[in-house]
Amino acid sequence: MWTADSFQRDVSAGKWIDESLKRFARDHRAVVVGSVLPTEFDSYARVFHPAHRRTGPSAGQVVPVTWRAVAAANGRTAHPLMEWEFLLPTTAARTGQPGLWDKAPGTGELARPTAEALAGVLANFTTTTDQCWYAIWEGHTILDDVRQNAGRLEIYDKGMFLIKDSIAAAGNRFRSLLSPNLWWSDDRAWCVATDTDLMATYVGGSARCIDAIINCPDLEALEVSATMSVQWDSDTVNPRPERY
Repeated sequence: MWTADSFQRDVSAGKWIDESLKRFARDHRAVVVGSVLPTEFDSYARVFHPAHRRTGPSAGQVVPVTWRAVAAANGRTAHPLMEWEFLLPTTAARTGQPGLWDKAPGTGELARPTAEALAGVLANFTTTTDQCWYAIWEGHTILDDVRQNAGRLEIYDKGMFLIKDSIAAAGNRFRSLLSPNLWWSDDRAWCVATDTDLMATYVGGSARCIDAIINCPDLEALEVSATMSVQWDSDTVNPRPERY
């Protein structure tokens, strides 16, 4: 696990992301994929954070549940812009649907098994597997003992603290709690963004890289474009939840 000593003083390795997002923002007002990831990549994927269901003796085991499975069970349509609450039959179902799912997808965090599966794919599309960069949003109080010594990376409108590690560390957490919100290979072959407000992670890379992510059996992912919306109302296919 990462500790306070893991964070870097020199954060210049991440400035290219801030510059890219600011260039894109000058021409686009909507909150889209290009608002959370650099737009210089050939292709993009949306990786859906899995829901989970308790199973086994005394419900002591937890298994992942795909958005596609929840959509099918509720008569909804799975598509690249689907939103979690749009897949549920009622607002009451937000707390779970017995036998289908018990825990909703994580917001702003990528579960360790999903991160490790994604890293396993991405390792095939970089020449710098031993040098990757991980950025964690500064807004967590658990990071208070990091602030005095670590450099602060400005990524558009959010401050980040930066860690340098191998791609094998993709599933790491700070004090077993916080997962990275941005990570990329040192050769900039790809970049991963898990925005603090979203239930999905976005990846930019080569067409071959994105195709491999979409076809990985341990990931639920669909191809998107840099101009596709990431906002809560981007799902125009499924019924809008009652509370909206």
